[in-house]
Amino acid sequence: MTDTAKLQEYIDKSGYKQVFIAEKIGLTSYGFARKRDNLGEFKPSEIDGLCELLHIDTLEERFAVFFAKKVENESTASEGVENEP
Repeated sequence: MTDTAKLQEYIDKSGYKQVFIAEKIGLTSYGFARKRDNLGEFKPSEIDGLCELLHIDTLEERFAVFFAKKVENESTASEGVENEP
């Protein structure tokens, strides 16, 4: 999952508009917003383009932004699954 807040920090720091960023990675503004908000997943080529454009340079930063284990408001318990001791 994408950590939307962290990605937005990089966008804000870059000074680029969402439309510009979306076009640079081959998406519409709407398509970019959906993926940013976890309503879809970024393709590897889109992640590479975003990292280059937004100067997300280290693997740690990339993982923190694009491969977050959970994001705010996500449920940590699954219904119907017993917790292991």
